[in-house]
Amino acid sequence: MLRRTLLQSVAAFFVVRPARALARMLQAPPFSAREVETLGAISEVVLPSDLGAAGRRRVVDAFVAWFVNYRQGADMGHGYGASTLRQPSGPSPVLRYPPQFAAIDAAARERGAATFAALSLQARREVIEHLLNDPQPVNRLPNQPTGANLIADFTASYFTSEDAWDRCYRVEIRRDSCRTLDDSSRQPRPFGGR
Repeated sequence: MLRRTLLQSVAAFFVVRPARALARMLQAPPFSAREVETLGAISEVVLPSDLGAAGRRRVVDAFVAWFVNYRQGADMGHGYGASTLRQPSGPSPVLRYPPQFAAIDAAARERGAATFAALSLQARREVIEHLLNDPQPVNRLPNQPTGANLIADFTASYFTSEDAWDRCYRVEIRRDSCRTLDDSSRQPRPFGGR
């Protein structure tokens, strides 16, 4: 019996894991090419200008990657200092975005552009301000994407990141990297602008 259990465990390790990885590679991407282009156009309005084009592209890629790696039903553990477990993750918030992308495209067409990216920066800013305030104003950025507001989710995905903290304080805090205790007495290095 023990040998059978051992063989099943080994088979699961070498067969099931690659099969899951293959299934992930074959699944449809969470965003279409046009939606990624729209996210890039949003990034030019909502992200700091000193990020530059390459930095904005990294933020868009990180946002898309978050959804590629999202797993419904994943164990959420417990928050820092909390003793109770959180509920497993629910359906992906990406399922709530198609009508929001459609509203962005409709706003662009109302202004005479074929796509949101084709609008001027000022026109995109006006559309974004409208979508952040209507129908329900966004008063707080979420800690992670919720699907309630695409623009707020995208913006928050950057402003809660390690890079945003470092850029804000102009020192390398490395919020998500955890410096060692040996290094804790030293002042953080000046921000290098990755």
